[in-house]
Amino acid sequence: MIGTDLASESSWCVLVEPSVMHKIIHVDMDAFYASVEQRDAPELRGKPVVVAWQGRRSVVCAASYEARKFGVRSAMPYVQAERLCPQAIFVPPDFPRYRVVSRGVREILLRYTDLVEPLSLDEAYLDVTENKRGVASATQVAQEIRAQIKAELNLTASAGVAPNKYLAKIASDWRKPDGLFVIRPNEALAFLTALPIERLPGVGKVTARKLSGLGVRMVGEIRRLEIAELQKHFGRYGARLYELARGIDNNQVEPNRPTQSISAEDTFEFDVLLMETEPMIRRLAEKVWQASRKETRTARTIVLKLKTSEFSILTRSHTPATPPASCEELTSLALALRENVRLAPGQKYRLVGVGLANFRDRDREPAEGLLFG
Repeated sequence: MIGTDLASESSWCVLVEPSVMHKIIHVDMDAFYASVEQRDAPELRGKPVVVAWQGRRSVVCAASYEARKFGVRSAMPYVQAERLCPQAIFVPPDFPRYRVVSRGVREILLRYTDLVEPLSLDEAYLDVTENKRGVASATQVAQEIRAQIKAELNLTASAGVAPNKYLAKIASDWRKPDGLFVIRPNEALAFLTALPIERLPGVGKVTARKLSGLGVRMVGEIRRLEIAELQKHFGRYGARLYELARGIDNNQVEPNRPTQSISAEDTFEFDVLLMETEPMIRRLAEKVWQASRKETRTARTIVLKLKTSEFSILTRSHTPATPPASCEELTSLALALRENVRLAPGQKYRLVGVGLANFRDRDREPAEGLLFG
């Protein structure tokens, strides 16, 4: 049985080759934004709290577990959340405050290892194969971290312990909220066998539908298919499916993961025509430019994202001979990308986004050419 028995964790040493054995923890704060709001405002405790800006086009940033009982979820439209839970208390997000709390969580994690890879403000991976406290049990490390978060920040966190990142992330979600779950190497295959394919990273509705067409609904059933057949149907992701079904994940915890992209997007109050997007593009470009000034690397590619009123998403990108040297230049390049959108003149859009991508070290040779997608 999969559990959190500390003594049995020593079996890891004989089940996995020492050269590849890792003990990974995934820490995930419980309903983070909503929990911070409830912690700081006692009158919100025990109430269905939804963190979102008001507005018919707004989306939910977070929902307390009291609100989740009514079906409210992150990224859900504001109006849908309001309909599902009329008694919900809507609170606008306060990201500067959440960042302060997130730094407090990170300080606790760094007490045990420098191998901490943040995924967002509310979750991170840790490699505690060797840790600063000399604790042999990764499960004990996870227990101590959760206890310190509770004692010092008055918040709860769930954690997953496993031999790799992929399994640890699945495990952290298994006993939420305020839970701990361990998947040991000798238990991974049995655990995965009866898991719905939708629980695998990268398996969305389209991939799940294609797998179902091949008679695959559970992870264990993927193992019936040869890697060549999986690649035939899913391309490069087929090889990844082959590995995931067997609990294989060789991705390392990267504490100083370089920035791959910076972006900002917003939804219009009402759908607009393409040429009416300029004010929003200018605001978003300024926001992205300011964020990029904190980076030591240079972005080579400018990206424009649009979502139509029918929810179709399209992107246009451009890699100039030299990267933009000012906010004004970035704005001009982003606005120019609209010329490569060739939908009907009367097409309306509900969302626009601006991004910088393809970050390079400053001493590397510049990329050449244009990229339009």
